[in-house]
Amino acid sequence: MTDRELVLSCLQGQLESYAELMARYGLYAMTVAFNILLNREDAEDVCQDAFLKVYQNLEKFDTQQSFKNWFYALLCNLCLDRLRKKRRSQDLLARYFREAQAESFTLPGPSALEAGLDLGRLRRLAPKERLAVYLWSQEGYSGAEIASVLGCSRRTAYIHLFRARQKLKAGMRENRYG
Repeated sequence: MTDRELVLSCLQGQLESYAELMARYGLYAMTVAFNILLNREDAEDVCQDAFLKVYQNLEKFDTQQSFKNWFYALLCNLCLDRLRKKRRSQDLLARYFREAQAESFTLPGPSALEAGLDLGRLRRLAPKERLAVYLWSQEGYSGAEIASVLGCSRRTAYIHLFRARQKLKAGMRENRYG
């Protein structure tokens, strides 16, 4: 069945169709979320939230549009929200410890998954740049499709992609010559 047929079936109350959508996009969702968040636990939480939001808002989906793009846009917005919340809480903790004059404040270390990967280059990229380069290189998305997922103009999507590629190239040069 196509995504459109699955959505229409799900709207008629067929939960098996929703389970099929989850199975179809579960691995992709986890991959996209991890590439943005760079943390397995956060990625798992966001994926659960995304599938719940899809179920709750499926009647708002325009079946003439791409389900995959709609789902990725929803997932990416949740990832970006998670990053904003995390940054705010880290800033708050840092300010608290600074005010308490703690000498050795450090954030928790990486998860076991992150420890096994060299994420240094990806950490240099802004979240939207990570997403743009992931969608382009791994999913084969065009600039228009990336723009649709990011909710921006095609030109802005190309700028995110260009900046990401430039930063990755610079990192590769540093490793080679540095």
